[in-house]
Order: sequence, then structure tokens, then C-alpha cells
Amino acid sequence: MYLDSAKKQEIFGQYGKGTTDTGSAESQIALFSFRIAHLTEHMKQNRKDHSTERALTTMVGKRRALLNYLKRCDINRYRAIVKALGLRK
Repeated sequence: MYLDSAKKQEIFGQYGKGTTDTGSAESQIALFSFRIAHLTEHMKQNRKDHSTERALTTMVGKRRALLNYLKRCDINRYRAIVKALGLRK
């Protein structure tokens, strides 16, 4: 499996406040970004996989909503996570 619990803890430890910080916006955005990157590679090889394409679009929307929330509440945290993940916008 591409995303096991050890990988999740590594992501949460790197972008969240700790390895058990699974609910902060930064850790959720980082997890969505990892999953989006994985599904994007899958879509490059399987162009006709429409269910995965829909899931990818939904996930991008969820990440965008979290980024908008973070931008609205704390612009410094928003800028830090965008820079750390290398996202456009």
C-alpha cells in the first residue's frame, strides 16, 4: 500500500505539531497533497479511469477549501504551508 501508518506519521510529524496531530489544517493539507501526487501519477498511466479522476478532483477541492480556510484565519500559516509544499497560488 502506498500510504501506511508510518508514512502518515512522518507527514504529520513534518507538517503538523507532532506525530499525533492529525487534525490541524497544515497536516491535512500535506496529507491531501501526498495523495493527490500519487493519484496524478496513476492518472498519467490510466487516462480512462474516470472514478479515480473524480476522486482526484474531489480531493483537490477539499485541499483548496482547507487552504482558503487557513488563508482566511491565519495568513502566515497559509504562506508557510504553501511554501513548504511548493503549491501554486
